[in-house]
Amino acid sequence: MGTEHRQYRSPDDFMLVGHFLISHFQPGNRDGNWLQPTWEYMHSLPYLDESSLDKIRIWEDSGEIVAVVHYESRLGEVFFQIHPKHTHLKQDMLDYAENHLYGETETGNRFVRAFVNDFDFELETLVKSRGYEMAEQYARPISEFQIPQKFPPVEPPEGFHIKSLADDNDLMKIHRVLWRGFDHSGEPPAEEIEGRKKMQSTPNFRKDLTIVVEAPSGDFVSFCGTWYESVNKIAYVEPVATDPDFRRMGLGKVAVLEGIRRCGALGAAVAFVGSDLDFYKSIGFTKRFDSKCWIKHF
Repeated sequence: MGTEHRQYRSPDDFMLVGHFLISHFQPGNRDGNWLQPTWEYMHSLPYLDESSLDKIRIWEDSGEIVAVVHYESRLGEVFFQIHPKHTHLKQDMLDYAENHLYGETETGNRFVRAFVNDFDFELETLVKSRGYEMAEQYARPISEFQIPQKFPPVEPPEGFHIKSLADDNDLMKIHRVLWRGFDHSGEPPAEEIEGRKKMQSTPNFRKDLTIVVEAPSGDFVSFCGTWYESVNKIAYVEPVATDPDFRRMGLGKVAVLEGIRRCGALGAAVAFVGSDLDFYKSIGFTKRFDSKCWIKHF
């Protein structure tokens, strides 16, 4: 039958792409593709451009997905998910991205930010040959944490409490810690509360794996989302945020470790996070690779 490509059909293809990512995962994320929880988290983003989802492209061989090219939140950013036996599709995927997944500047100029793993020399050579230039500030690191079989209890500082959203799913408290934790000033806009509901709407979101640290005041002051993928026994950490008034107290570390501990209790052997910040290194994460950003303006 051969390889054919087609339009992404939401919501049916959401599960099919997720299955593709699970099926071809390699230990240490050596496959270089997104983890299934990364794909799922993308669809929970409040700022995801859902109107352009049909521009995502899928390649199939005998009816089975072998490649996907897509954006994350908005057009202009391009990510490649490829079956290891179909790497010859990279040129076709980049062609499609340049013609359909481009973004536009305020002045109407087109651009593409193509994310290429630092060990994918074939794709790197291709983007270089087309005039792409590396933008180091947009690199996406991937780091890994080996989950110990005997995970010690996680203890917060005195007066603080560890909870999950299964214990207390107060959307306003969640909204506030995420708003402030990502360095927005003032109080969070009330009209954006629907976006927090959306973050809990995907099939594998689990309240019991979403951890908050509660201050003596009752406010949530640190937040960690963790996702468990049972086939490959991996955990994924996203998002993580701590109120700036409560940083450098170990609260973020407490939230992350508790989320990982719970995933470990379910069977996860490793945890991944899309960062190489010193914060994660101090917890025990080790960087595996970078997904480098290459930019071209048209």
